[in-house]
Parts: sequence; structure tokens; C-alpha cells
Amino acid sequence: MPNNFCESHLEEATLEWFEELGYEIVFAPDITPDGDYPEREDYSDVILNDRLKEALAKINPKMPSDAIEDAFRQIVIPQSPSLIMNNKAFQKMITDGIDVQMKQPDASYRTEKIYVFDFPKPLNNEFMVANQFTIVEHGVEKRPDVVVFVNGIPLVVIELKSASDENVDITDAYNQLQTYKMTIPSLFTYNSFMVTSDGVNARAGTLTSDEDRFMAWRTIDGDNVAPLSIPQLEVLIKGMFERDRFLDIIKHFVLFQSDGQETIKILAGYHQYHAVNKAVVSTERATMESGDRRIGVIWHTQGSGKSLSMVFYAGILIISEELGNPTIVVITDRNDLDDQLFGTFLKSKDILRSTPVQATDRTHLRQLLNNRTSGGIIFSTIHKFAPFATESKERLETYAQYPNAAELPKGYSKSMVLTDRKNVIVMADEAHRSQYGFGAEIVKGDNAADVKYGYAKYMRDSLPNASYIGFTGTPVELTDKNTRAVFGDYIDVYDMTRAVEDETTVKIFYESRIAKLDLPEALKPKIDAEYNEITEYQEYSQKEKLKSKWARLEAIVGANERVKQIAGDIVAHFEKREQAQENAGGKAMIVAMSRRIAIDLYQEIVALRPEWHSDDLMKGKIKVVMTGASSDPADWQKFIGTKANRETLAKRMKDRKDELKLVIVRDMWLTGFDVPSMHTMYIDKPMSGHNLMQAIARVNRVFKEKQGGLVVDYIGIAENLKTALSQYTESDKKTTGIDTEVASQVLLEKHDLIKELLHGHDYSKFFTGKPSEKMQAIVETMDYIIGLREDRKNDYIKLVTEMARAYSLCATTDIAEKLNVEIGFHKAVRTSLVKMINDDNKKKTTTQLDSELKQLISKSISSNEVIDILNSVGLSKPNIAILSDEFLEEVKGMKQKNLAVELLNRLLKGGIKTFSRRNLVQSKKFSELLEAAIRKYQNRAIETTQVIMELIELAKQISEAEKRGESTGLSPDELAFYDALAENESAREIMGEEILKQIARDLTISIKKNITVDWAIRESVQAKMKMTIKRLLKKYGYPPDKTAKAVDIVMEQTKLMCQNESR
Repeated sequence: MPNNFCESHLEEATLEWFEELGYEIVFAPDITPDGDYPEREDYSDVILNDRLKEALAKINPKMPSDAIEDAFRQIVIPQSPSLIMNNKAFQKMITDGIDVQMKQPDASYRTEKIYVFDFPKPLNNEFMVANQFTIVEHGVEKRPDVVVFVNGIPLVVIELKSASDENVDITDAYNQLQTYKMTIPSLFTYNSFMVTSDGVNARAGTLTSDEDRFMAWRTIDGDNVAPLSIPQLEVLIKGMFERDRFLDIIKHFVLFQSDGQETIKILAGYHQYHAVNKAVVSTERATMESGDRRIGVIWHTQGSGKSLSMVFYAGILIISEELGNPTIVVITDRNDLDDQLFGTFLKSKDILRSTPVQATDRTHLRQLLNNRTSGGIIFSTIHKFAPFATESKERLETYAQYPNAAELPKGYSKSMVLTDRKNVIVMADEAHRSQYGFGAEIVKGDNAADVKYGYAKYMRDSLPNASYIGFTGTPVELTDKNTRAVFGDYIDVYDMTRAVEDETTVKIFYESRIAKLDLPEALKPKIDAEYNEITEYQEYSQKEKLKSKWARLEAIVGANERVKQIAGDIVAHFEKREQAQENAGGKAMIVAMSRRIAIDLYQEIVALRPEWHSDDLMKGKIKVVMTGASSDPADWQKFIGTKANRETLAKRMKDRKDELKLVIVRDMWLTGFDVPSMHTMYIDKPMSGHNLMQAIARVNRVFKEKQGGLVVDYIGIAENLKTALSQYTESDKKTTGIDTEVASQVLLEKHDLIKELLHGHDYSKFFTGKPSEKMQAIVETMDYIIGLREDRKNDYIKLVTEMARAYSLCATTDIAEKLNVEIGFHKAVRTSLVKMINDDNKKKTTTQLDSELKQLISKSISSNEVIDILNSVGLSKPNIAILSDEFLEEVKGMKQKNLAVELLNRLLKGGIKTFSRRNLVQSKKFSELLEAAIRKYQNRAIETTQVIMELIELAKQISEAEKRGESTGLSPDELAFYDALAENESAREIMGEEILKQIARDLTISIKKNITVDWAIRESVQAKMKMTIKRLLKKYGYPPDKTAKAVDIVMEQTKLMCQNESR
């Protein structure tokens, strides 16, 4: 992309893409109150009233005008002081229409619906895009780049940043939108979603989305991921804003979730949108009279929002007249999963238009299915389909003993059918597990034999005419015929590779710690294939052979000596991991084989770190999360939490600011539990297949600078991991279970390149010296790197960043431990360089950098002595705004000359930037002088000492220029106009200082009088202002041949003045 591709070009390209999609393109200043074709009465209006009224009348032709007026009023007058509540209310208007009261002939009233958008006929709506749409709210003027309107309502705000300016990026676009939300909230009352782009990247998110929840849209047609040769913004616009698709997204793929305290708004990702629509088409096929009732399977890898895909799908089905407003039965195979998924649906009940219910047992399930003819969302575990004669709650809780099949007791009733309705759709979560089998099995007792069937048979017998769809986070095995028999083939696949590419998830790394444990052979667990049959339900399995084998293994795994060693290793490992992470707030999970071991492990860990323990549920760094009964041992009781306690701990774990960092589980939270900041999972339990893959996915969630999740193995799951991965795509095998040795090799490679770059520079005193000498080594290395010039300095920063990222993934390996101190040193140098070099508008504030630097130095030096970088080079801490003579003298005396140049360059840039907000001519002059001096320095055309003298001289000139206004008797604005007029030397000589001062005063008054909103982007107003300036200059006899240039400079200065006024 050429260097001059700036924000306005990106804006023009955006408008072109919308035009190709059939949108009307409007230059917003033309429709302002004082524009050529006004459509707004006031700059605070965000809705185009006439367009909205016309659309309401056209879409609802049978409605009288007073009903249309009532609906219009409900739209334009928000009811709540809360932006998010108003936005939620408008979303309900989008999806459900607006209730209006219609007077009947008998004087009674009837409620009717008025629709804001015509969804059945998309082209009956009016699609428009406006650029440079100025809004003035509470005296604050803001101008978003592009706003997308449908029927006169602003549904999407797009913020663009220059593709060629390396100092701004997509983060700045996101921050700009956050500012708009605070300063012009009325624009966002109707906002469906927002878009950010810097020309290279493009992302979409909602009002409540954090920056890492703004996601790319990577497909135009829904079938193929767009090639990188097509700009991301073009893909996003053509992929989301094609008119039919845009209306589909805002109606069916935006939802609000509320837990009673916080409300969040969610926009579907591209993979969710297209998968759900494919599933709807497949549902229509499978439910036809001749359909096979097998809708298919959606495989979306864990962490990619599978539960939300299920919600979006259910939301469309529940209102589908073509499908007979079906009843949806959501099936899981575990109570805790049922609760988690039910919680997600319950929080999303607005889009579902109904409140989901949980069946307590088979009898309740029958009642829920038969007390309705359509609609409703019912949750059940698969075990509730087992036909027990006595259906008491106590009996149901023992179903967990039978994971592969349900037992057929003697009192079993012949009436299997729960409902024979056809408009029932069964959505099964994790649809491939063995529980869904059909096969019969003879179970021999002491005196008799019974027949057991797989739950899939009972489910089919109970709901003979229902249609079935499966959702899974792991692939269906090639040999798994049961899943295909129940659900059919894949509808859509979103694998781990694509999720990592989309930054929906991160890679998963693997580290074995077995060799680190100094254990006798007898205490090393031996795991074979038979253990794959042991699930968490079978800790006390009925199969005697496995029960005794499990007990033997549990005794070895839980041996005191072994638990003690593992506790010590986990503590040391976790503390190193915490230090290696780029962001604080990281969490970890320990998976133990049994509840006994979980409790023993907890006690050993808190013996090593007593401060981690607390009896208070709301305090403590480590907790055990498990269920139990009153019959469990007395010393277990304090660890057995109620459901409410577990929910509290879940909230604490999800809050990255909470001190709870480690949880020990047996089988709780291993599926469906999302903690984005969780970076490590310690496994000390035999696991395999889907269970293993789902468990390790707890660490693949995206979180700030998290480079990847780490699975730490204490029991020997490597082979099981390989076997489980064999069902995945080839590319997936490269993103999961990557040995930490791979990261170690990357670490070594980056370290070697850094050593090469620093060849000839000695920083050894960092490793041997006192704290003050260590600091000196950092400063001297900074000076050396700056002396290498710009490209090598950038190489160093990049290499250290890459090395730090590799280190965060393998901090506990032998290689990383050997390099630990040196990595700390380079991170300290890098942070110090960034702190010295960065412009003020970079993302990290000085305070953040200060604290980061102190953390890094204290980690590297292991000293309580806090050392300030400026003190280390012999400088007192300067007030950057005042470049005092004393400070400049100190800089002149610095030993590290390259560092002195860098420091002065940064301080002067800051000073000039402040100046540029007021005075165009002076700041331009100073910028050119600074650039010239730095260019000479970088080209080595001047001695470092000499460039320092030039920069100090420039600093003094800036200081004097700051004080000029006082001596001339002019205000800052008047002085800026004076400089604009006096820039021309001959004009200055002819007219003299006093006349130019008078012109500057008159100009300031006249321009301030003539400034209107949007004047800077409206040519007619600018032309009028230019005439005013010309007349003034002519009145005072300003040289005619110099007037045109003077007018241009004055106009530029005026724009600057207006920006200043609106800050």
C-alpha cells in the first residue's frame, strides 16, 4: 500500500464498496441543518426523521397515521437513562416490532404491531451510508467517519485510521469509538454493532465488547475464507453488509445476555453466522414429510462459541412458522454441563422469546412435552430418557453409574413414547460420546440377567418423530457409526487451526513433568488402554475389574510421597509461569484423579504457601471445587461446596483481578467452563479421547498478550493426546499439544540473534554487579543499541519481544531456566528503550511503562532497591513540559551520548506536538529543524556531541516561543494568525509588526464569528470564509501577490483553532 494512502482514501474506498452493494452514498454535511439538502433539524439529531416516517408508512401500509406517529415517538424518545438498556429496548423493536394501541369502533383498544424493518422484503428498506456525520451533544462536537443507516436509523458506526501512519492502528480506532460512546451516546442508542479498521485490519464488535472481542469477518460468500489479497475491510463490508445478510445479522445474530448485574451484547462471528444458517436449511430438509430426521453435526472447536451458536440456532427455530414453531429439547450428558448450558440459554432468553426450563426427571419431561403443541425450550440430561418404573429424584441421581447404557429394570413400563409430535427438535451437546450408543448388552447378575441398551435407542424410542442435530467441540471419530446414525453427517466444521488463525483461540502447548519428579518405580503410575473406559462417573464403577484396577492406580497416584512432590513442583512451576506472563491476572487449573487426592494436594500446597489458604469463600489464592454428600468423611466436608458456593468460585475465577488463581478439580469445570485468562492446566488424572480434548481446551481462550495455553502432564497422557488428535485435521495437529521444547528452540534462536546483534558490547556486570551496577549495564546497553541506528534498534526490540513470548510458553523448561536472568535483562532494556523512544500517543502511558519497568528490573535484579532510569544516567526527573536550562545542562553532561540524543528527541517531539495544537507555522518550523538534526545524526554526518548542542539550542527556542505571547500582547490564537501572516518576509517588511498584529486581532474576531459546525468539510462555507479573510487583508493593504498563500495558511490555522476549541 503506498505511503500516501491516508484515512480519507480508506474512507473513499469504504464508500465505493458500499455503493457496489446498492447503498445510497451521502456526504453528511449536505444533509445538516444548514446543508444544501437538510434532513436534520439540529446537530443533536441522529435519526433522519422524514426517512424513518416514510419507511414506517411503506412497511406498514394498513396502519393509520396516528399509529405510525406513535411508533415513531417510541423509537426517537428513549425511555431509560442507561445507554445499554435503551439499546436493548431498540433491539427488541428490531426483532419483535413495536406495540401500538389501535382504537376500535366500539371505543375499545387493540394492540397491533408496527415493524421498523421489512425483513421478508429486504429491498423494501432504504439503505444509506453517510460519511463525516457531525453530532453535537451537550456542547461536544464529534464527527464519526462513516455511519450506516437503514430507514433513517443509524445502525452501524465505522471508525477508520490511516493505513500509512505507523503511530496509529486499529486500537486507536477502538479507543475513538469508546470516546464517542461517552461524548455522543445518542448515536449508539440504535447501534447494532461497530466496525474498526486501520486499512490493514478490520474488526466488528458491539457496545459492550472489549477490544479483544472485536473480531475479523473472514468470508464474503460463507463457503470460503477470503484470500489475504483482498483487504480485510472489503471482506468485512461485502461479507456483513450485503443487504439481505445485514438484515439477517441484526435480527437473528445479535443478542443480549444478563446475569442480573451486568448486561453484555454479543454479535455472532462469521463461523457462527454461516454454520447456523446452514443448520436451518438442513433442518428444513430433515423435517420435511420425506425427511430422514437427521439434521447433521456442527463441529466447532472448543472456545469458538459453540454454546452461543446453539442459542442463535434455537432463536431462529423457535419463531419459524415453516418448521411449525417447534419445541426444542436440549440434551447434555452431565448435570453440571446441563446447568452451564442452561445458564447460557437463560441469560439469552430475550432472543429465544421464552424462558427455558430444566426437566427434573422423566415424568417431568413427559409433562413438559405434552402440555404444549409447539414452542418452548426444554433441557434434559440424556439419562432421563432411561425408562425407569420409579422415577424419583434419588433414583435419577444414580444414573451416572451407567455411562454406556441404561439399565432396563423389571418394573419397566411398556409406554416408551414421551411425545409423538413431529415439531420437536433435539439439540445434543457433545453428540459423539459413547452414551449415544444403540447396542444391546446382556448384564449378568447373581441370579438373573438383564438387557441394557444405549441411551440413543431410548431417546429415539421416547421421541420417535423428533429431528436430531448434534453440536460438538471435538471431531466425530471415523469409526463412530452411532453418532451418524442419530444425527447424520457434518453440516459445518470450524477447526482449531482456523480458530487460532482468527484469534478466536490460542495454541495449546504440552510439557511433561514426569521426569522432574524424583519417584521410586513403584510410585510411577502405569496407564494402559483399559483406563480409557474409566470416566469421571466411574470412580466407584460397577464393573468390578475396572473398579479394583482404578483403586490400585488411585492408591499409587495418591501416595503421600508422590502428592507432596507434585505439590512442590506445581507451586514452583506456577510461580515461574506467573512471572513469565506479559499480563497479570493469569489463572491455572489442577485436575486430580479423585476427590481424596484433590484434598490432599490442596493441603500439601497450602503447607508450602500458607498465605494462599483462606477459610473465607471470598478469599484465598487456591480452592478445591468438588461435589459430595453428607456421608463423605468429616474432614472432606469443608471442601464440599453447595451449588451457590461453586457459582461464587466460578465468578471469582473468571474475574482476572480476583486473588483466586488456582483451582483443584476432579471433573467439575472440565467442559463448558470459560476463563480466558487461564494459561495452565496441570493434569494428574488418566484422560483420553474427547474428555481429554475438551479438558485441555480450558486453556485455549484468547486473553490480552497470552501466547498460548500450557498443559502440564504428571501422569503420562502423551500417547492418549496423540491418539485423540489423530481424529483431527492435519493442520490441527500442529496447533495442539505442541511440545514446549519447540518454544525452547525458538527461545534459543532469538537469544542467539540478540547476542549477534550485541557483538562487541559487554553487559556482564548485570549478572555479577551490585544493583546500581546492574542498572548501569541496562543504561549502557540502551546507549549501545541506540548507537546502532533505527533499523537495528527496531530489530532488537522485535527480537526481545519474540524471545519474551517464547519464554512465556516454556519458562519452566531447563533451557529457559538457564536463560531466565538474561531474558529479564533484555526485557528491562527493551522496556526502557520503548519508554525513552515512544511518542506520547503510543498505547502505553508513562505510568504503565514506569510500573512495568520497575517490575522487570525487580524480577531481574531480585532487589528491593527501586532505581529510576533517569537517575542512573545522572539526570534529575524533568518536567517534560518545561525544558529548563538546568535540565538541558544535565543532558549535555551525560556519558551516554546516544541516549541523550534519544531523550532530547523524545522531549522535543512532545514539546512540538503540544505547540502544534496552537500554532501551525511555528510548530512546522520546529519540526523541520528537529528532523534535519536527527537526519544528520542518523546519517552520521555530524558528531553526537554536536547534535546534542543543536537539540539543546532548539529546546531553548521552543521555550522562548512559548513565552512570546506575553511580550507581544497577543492571545495564543492571535499570535498564531500573526505568525501565519508574518511568515512571508516581504509582507513583514512592507507592513510592519503593528499592522500585522492588528490584522491578527481582527482575523481572530471575524473567524470566530463565522465558524459554524462542519465548516471545515463544507466547501460553500469555506469559500465564504476565504472571502472574509481576503477582504480583511485587502483592507489593510496586504501585498496582493502574497495574499493567496496567506489565505491558505490562515485557513489551516483556523482548522487547528477549531479542533482546539472542540477538545
